[in-house]
Amino acid sequence: MYNKLKEYRYKNNMTLIDVANKVGISKAFYCQIENGKRRLLYETAIKIANVFNVKPDYLFYNDTLNNMNEKDN
Repeated sequence: MYNKLKEYRYKNNMTLIDVANKVGISKAFYCQIENGKRRLLYETAIKIANVFNVKPDYLFYNDTLNNMNEKDN
């Protein structure tokens, strides 16, 4: 998940501050999300996904499922 966030941010030539401002959170908070140090509410996930014009499940849910499956094996 976190690599996808960075990847999309870089593809869109955005800084941490750019994304944080569009989402309505602090740069520090967004940085923690992007680095996997902070969980986020679904509402925040939707806002982040909207910044990149993708569905929240694409950014967040698919990788979470993969990580859960890896732990089970």
